[in-house]
Amino acid sequence: MSDISSRLADIRKRIETTCQHCARDPAEVHLLAVSKTKPISLVEEAHRAGQQDFGENYLQDALPKTQGLASATWHFIGAIQSNKTREIANHFDWVHSVSSEKIARRLSEQRAPELGPLKVLIQVNTSQEHQKSGVNPDKALSIARFVAEQQNLEPAGLMTIPAASADAELQRQPFRVLRETRDHIRDTTGIEGFQHLSMGMTGDFEVAITEGATWIRIGTAIFGSRS
Repeated sequence: MSDISSRLADIRKRIETTCQHCARDPAEVHLLAVSKTKPISLVEEAHRAGQQDFGENYLQDALPKTQGLASATWHFIGAIQSNKTREIANHFDWVHSVSSEKIARRLSEQRAPELGPLKVLIQVNTSQEHQKSGVNPDKALSIARFVAEQQNLEPAGLMTIPAASADAELQRQPFRVLRETRDHIRDTTGIEGFQHLSMGMTGDFEVAITEGATWIRIGTAIFGSRS
């Protein structure tokens, strides 16, 4: 078994154990392998080991991978510039980082209809950090409604990148905020399929799972430290 295969197996075991502890079905938690800055050879190795979903932050770094491994499912998880929306719309299956009506509109208008709807998560700034992208929790509802009106988008849930904390309760709080925000939007709008919570990374994914994560974004624990 290769290093990447064994790391993937270890993460999947940790997901299963965490789900057992909080009475969740492990099938509800999806592993997104964050392959940003990593060569396609490592992505292919992870794919051969059974990993299907990969996340990328930087468009130019991602395009050779999305084109070279089209059988994988590709998620864009980075900040979105207006001049990059056309390529993001047409080379990815999911986008986790929509935080404005302008970007949502451009993604929908520029998505080739034959590809089917682009699954969209709204990025929420749960820690209220000025340097981070994302809408305030109280603004997420209006963005969700707007996304639902776009012909080539499918609103699928929310994403967050909270502030890191060594305090267990402080670490848990932004994940809880995201879950409660998702529940409020779902109850208020009735948007079908608005269920996903993309939250938790290598250092905190187990806490995120206990608060309802459906996508955990893992890079370092699979591919090692970034260059």
